[in-house]
Amino acid sequence: MKPYRMTAVIVGVLYIIGTASGILSKLVTRNLFTGEDFLSKIAANPYQLNLGAFFILMMGLSLAAMPVFLYPLFKKKNEALALGMVVFRGPLEGSVYILAVVSWLLLGVFSKEFTAAGAEEASLQVIGNVLFQANDIMSPVTTIVFIIGAMLLYTLFYLTKLIPRWLSVWGLIGAVIYLAVDLLKLFGLNLNLEMLYAPLGVQEMIMALWLIIKGFNLVALDELLTAKHGK
Repeated sequence: MKPYRMTAVIVGVLYIIGTASGILSKLVTRNLFTGEDFLSKIAANPYQLNLGAFFILMMGLSLAAMPVFLYPLFKKKNEALALGMVVFRGPLEGSVYILAVVSWLLLGVFSKEFTAAGAEEASLQVIGNVLFQANDIMSPVTTIVFIIGAMLLYTLFYLTKLIPRWLSVWGLIGAVIYLAVDLLKLFGLNLNLEMLYAPLGVQEMIMALWLIIKGFNLVALDELLTAKHGK
């Protein structure tokens, strides 16, 4: 069981790195993307933008790596669901975060050109606005990919009972609420409901700590391994 204990710890650590990186990216760049002069702010604070992009990249890589460690276990219960989790939480979600990083870095390039032009080049402002809005457009796409992956993950955790089922159900409910908030934004209903992201965020941190401290349920793990071996 020792290798699987290490798997639980690695998954928990990756979750913490991913969540912490996402929070840090928002904290680092919270003042950059406000107001119509955002290009000037970005040009004046390039390291701030680059650090935020680095944290997004770290978040994407850590969350994309997580399903690789869980797949060998989950496929013993349901290979199709396990493969779907890997696809959505791996290459799909990872590529979306990479696109976000690229768009941020491009904003940095255009901000320098915008400043060099004396803030009079209208075409550069238009391009900057397009790149800025692209982040808003990609946000619902990111959420949909993330939530599908999360629901597959928590469904598999529920089926395998590797963690307490109340944690899995909490994750499923939190994922639905998270998706609902972003869908409202997609249809132009900005109701300041960001606080409803919290249930899933809190659940992920509790689950991460549970995996690091307690690991997988040994009885459920033994049943999972024995059932597969019996086939």
